[in-house]
Amino acid sequence: MHPVITGAPLSRPDSDSYAVTAEFYDILQADQDAARVRELYGPHVARARLGVLDIGAGTGRVTLMSLAESTVAVHAVEPARAMRTALLTRLATLPARQRERVTVHPYALDEAALNAAADVAVCHNTIACLPPAARDALWPAIHAALTPGGTLFLEPPPALLPPRDVVRRLPEQRVGAHVYGGRMAMSAAGYRIHTRVDYWVRSGRHVLREHTESFWMWPASRARIVDDLVRHGFVPLTGHDDPRVLAVTRLPERRCHTVYRYPV
Repeated sequence: MHPVITGAPLSRPDSDSYAVTAEFYDILQADQDAARVRELYGPHVARARLGVLDIGAGTGRVTLMSLAESTVAVHAVEPARAMRTALLTRLATLPARQRERVTVHPYALDEAALNAAADVAVCHNTIACLPPAARDALWPAIHAALTPGGTLFLEPPPALLPPRDVVRRLPEQRVGAHVYGGRMAMSAAGYRIHTRVDYWVRSGRHVLREHTESFWMWPASRARIVDDLVRHGFVPLTGHDDPRVLAVTRLPERRCHTVYRYPV
């Protein structure tokens, strides 16, 4: 799971990707995101019978929820070293029996070579950070990793470019004598969204540290993502109408199908 503020220009992040954000994400945003993850995916993960696939595991909110809500194997895919370090540190605190159920894959999914490893896949807060070419590589990899009839629950990227610059302050959090804070700014840049995040640590009125990290995001309409998935062997999940999550089912064979269209 990548942070809410992510959006990297590469499909295979190098070892330094998210190096700044990884330090600040958990303290500034993770509690809120953990509650959202439980609400959006918890009931679906609880019904897994073979395995759960967490695509873009980040610091581990979907992974930990999956270990708590299910009894099956969990595959956490996270190519960024900084985020993966936080994930593994968190997993190290779990009881051995839970740790034995989770495998952390330090690659993009198309390099992890997972075959029919899960019947539920979650891709939370990740698709927005992948350019179209990387998404094209991801869809067949998800198809291969899921069993026939398996389901994918995906948080869609922004549908459109922001019409104006957007600035959001992240709620400050105290850790001992220090206060951690951040500010996110998003703006349209051609066909992409440029996101800049400023972080700080202060003691009283004195700023001890300041850091900045920038990301790119690629918007796409819900209809576009559905069409791409249909071309790669998925159909929309019947009865799932939560607008916050796109849900599809893997068909038994990969072949062309009628294109299902959602309102843009």
